[in-house]
Amino acid sequence: MAIVSVNARPEPVTIDTARAVALVVDMQNDFCSKGGMFDRAGIDISPTRRAVEPTAAALRALRTAGVAVVYLKHGHRPDLSDLGPAAAPHRLKHRPLAVGTRVVAPDGRESRILIRDTWNTDVVDELRPEPGDTVIYKTRYSGFYDTELDAELKRRGVTWLIMAGVSTSVCVESTLRDAMFRDYSCLLLADCTGESIGHGLSRSNHDASLLVVQTLFGWVSDSATLARAIT
Repeated sequence: MAIVSVNARPEPVTIDTARAVALVVDMQNDFCSKGGMFDRAGIDISPTRRAVEPTAAALRALRTAGVAVVYLKHGHRPDLSDLGPAAAPHRLKHRPLAVGTRVVAPDGRESRILIRDTWNTDVVDELRPEPGDTVIYKTRYSGFYDTELDAELKRRGVTWLIMAGVSTSVCVESTLRDAMFRDYSCLLLADCTGESIGHGLSRSNHDASLLVVQTLFGWVSDSATLARAIT
């Protein structure tokens, strides 16, 4: 473990790797793979797919440096009892995405959209958790809502979160904001995030999230810059 300086926007940051974790948000089949929830709903997954390879590179560097890895996965109980009541916005917004629907996964397994312990909520193969990694299910956009994430980070003495995941302006930004409110410092890796909302516009939601993060909520860097700093 070491104290490292990472070039970032708006200024370089100094990170004690012994008190840092890599936090990977929702890099799962429903959002990043053919046959997942986004793909079945007709949502372009190319922005989320582009984040996979840089995230794999960042995780290799972080693991080599001894930094622990924590995965967040969005997945609901089979009975949807944790989706919210009938009129809850979270439930209503997920209806068009067919949450809970039974499907056949690309590998032939029976699965269900956004349901825990199925192919749909598995982390993509390229980023599959390794022994010793921590995996935490969440049921809302923020990884801190009604989960053990905060307790796990406090148990480890964590002060820095090095963040990757999808979607940039939804689950990643929601989790990062909640982390900042709890006094964690956050370094968001821009090329390790992806966003389908607003993709193709002159200025996307992804761009807007990076700007607000570096201005008010944390710092922004990229996988190559991080790797050079910690290896």
